[in-house]
Amino acid sequence: MRDDDIAILLRALGHPVRLNILRILATQQQGQCCCADVTESLPLAQSTVSQHIKVLLDAGLITRQPRGTRNCYIVQHDRLAELGAAYSGMLAGLTPASPKLEAEPA
Repeated sequence: MRDDDIAILLRALGHPVRLNILRILATQQQGQCCCADVTESLPLAQSTVSQHIKVLLDAGLITRQPRGTRNCYIVQHDRLAELGAAYSGMLAGLTPASPKLEAEPA
């Protein structure tokens, strides 16, 4: 995963409401729910929830599945796993090398 992709995903995850939306979607029995279902779980207007859902959609963290007159949303667990692997690899590359032990003077 490229640094640009990581940055896009981290920006999408950089708001507590979007993290809550992902948790709500991830805990649904069928792994999907509609915007109205998410709105019931949050103290926010549906328009606000919809804006946050759009950010998650644009980042590829969730997908939309039309169901009649509603849209249902599904977490893309593989995308989150890719981010986790890329992020941990990126962090591993930022850790300082262990210092070399020098012989103590006699």
